[in-house]
Order: sequence, then structure tokens, then C-alpha cells
Amino acid sequence: MIDHHAALIYVMVVMSASDQSMPDSELSEMTDLVVHLPIFRDFDKSLIAKTSAACVDMLKGADGLDKILKLVRDGLPEKLRETAYALACDVAAADGKVTVEESRLLEMIRYELQIGKLVAAAIERGARARHLTL
Repeated sequence: MIDHHAALIYVMVVMSASDQSMPDSELSEMTDLVVHLPIFRDFDKSLIAKTSAACVDMLKGADGLDKILKLVRDGLPEKLRETAYALACDVAAADGKVTVEESRLLEMIRYELQIGKLVAAAIERGARARHLTL
């Protein structure tokens, strides 16, 4: 079992790794979110790298993604499931494009966390709006 902080970080890490690369824009977005969001106020920021590395190690194992998504679901109180999905969307949108792999993972996260389609669409649109550039 992991706590809610680790669950939220795991969601961001798997999203960033979903297309086999972790661009600087996504890593920077993850760090910014952990540093600035109220849900991470009581999180020891020095644990970001350790928590991320634990997720990456698990991801490399057999059925790693499935195990991680179940850990995330079990580690999150229901009221933070939309927050987790929003963080995943922000990481996906951070580099200005959402790949097919990222879209598929968002679908898996929606299913695992039982995020409704309308709620998901609103969260996705918000992430897109926050990350648009000219």
C-alpha cells in the first residue's frame, strides 16, 4: 500500500513514461505540481526522486502498470481520484501534444479510478487550456 502522495506521484510518473520517454517539460511539470499544489503541502519534497524511482522500478516489472494502477486506486481516498486524473492530464499536456500512448493510459486511469466521462472531459479540457501556447 502507498499513501496518497505516492499515489499521485505514481500517476504522474506512469503518464510521463507512457510513450517511452520522459521529456524535460513533463518532469518539470511534475516537480512544479508537487511544489505548488496544496495536496502536497505536507509532503517532504526531498522524497520526490525516491518515490518516482520506486514507481519506475515497479513499472519495469511483470504487470508493472497494472500493479501501479491498483496501488494508486487503493492509495487514494475517493475524493482525490479526480485530482489524480487532473495531474495525469497536466503531465500529458505539458509538452504540447498528447500521444496515442498517453491517450490510452488516460483511458486506463479513468477506468481504474472510476472517473465519469463528463468529468474526465472537463478535466482534459482544463489541462489543454492551461498548456496552450501561441
